[in-house]
Formats: sequence, structure tokens, C-alpha cells
Amino acid sequence: MEFQKELIAEYDREAATTRKILDAIPADADFTYRPHPKSMALGRLAGHVSETAGDWALHTLTMDKLEFPPDHKFEPYIPASKEAMLERFDSDVAKVKKELAAFDPEKWSSNWKFVAGGQAWIDETKYEVWRSWALNHLVHHRAQLGVYLRLLDKAVPGTYGPSADEM
Repeated sequence: MEFQKELIAEYDREAATTRKILDAIPADADFTYRPHPKSMALGRLAGHVSETAGDWALHTLTMDKLEFPPDHKFEPYIPASKEAMLERFDSDVAKVKKELAAFDPEKWSSNWKFVAGGQAWIDETKYEVWRSWALNHLVHHRAQLGVYLRLLDKAVPGTYGPSADEM
């Protein structure tokens, strides 16, 4: 089995599945909707799913350290519209695919660090970050988005086979 080829194929599958879920969000959806006060708003969750597949994956491949100073004001991506979100997602995923295809497999064992306010939050190999914080994190929040769709009584696309709405 060719390790790098398998990682590329997996990212391609997960990105395609993620796009189906993002595309299932109705164009007129209320991006402020929250199923619970502690839940992320729909727009923020959709933006987070998009940026996990895009920016976060790209940073994992192209940087060794992502550092925010103590006074950094994080601005989460909250899309203005479904159309804008899908455009950004498609553009970001294309960038990630290009970087992943060119990525030196020897670099998977190099260190990647995320530091915010002087504290290291992630300090792992690039491979561990890719698995946990790019792919697994993406799948986790994508599943949450599927629950939001269900709670809004919207069709949920299948992810690893058909959904109840497709049978």
C-alpha cells in the first residue's frame, strides 16, 4: 500500500462528502439557528467545517507552527451565505489537494505546533495533526452539521452509504 496515495484518496473522499453536507444546507437557512444555547450557531458550525477542511488542513501541510500572540482576536469564519461558503470551500480544498499531492512523505514525522497566547495547545507530528485535527475533527463537526439538518427537518445526505432520506 502506498501511504501517501491512500492519504490523498481519503482526503478526496472526505472533502467530497463534506461538500455534500454543506450543499444540503438550504440557501435560506437561518445561520443563527442553535439547537441548544451551548451549541454553535449553524453558520459558525458550517464555517468551522469548511475551514477545517481548508485552512486548518492547509496550515498543517504548509507550516510547522501556527502561533497567535496573547492579544490575538480570533475571528471565526461565519459565511455570509451558502454560496459564499461553497465557493470558499471549493477554493480551499483545491489548494489543500495541490499541497497534499506535492507533500514530501518524509515530513509526516516532523513536528507541528499550535500556540495561542504563549501556550502550546497542539504539539504533535504533522501526521498526528492531520489525522486528529484535520480529518477526524472534520468528520466530527460534519456529523454535528448532519444533526442540525435533521433538527431543521431537512434531508441529510448519506456519508458512508445512503441516509434515511435516500432510501
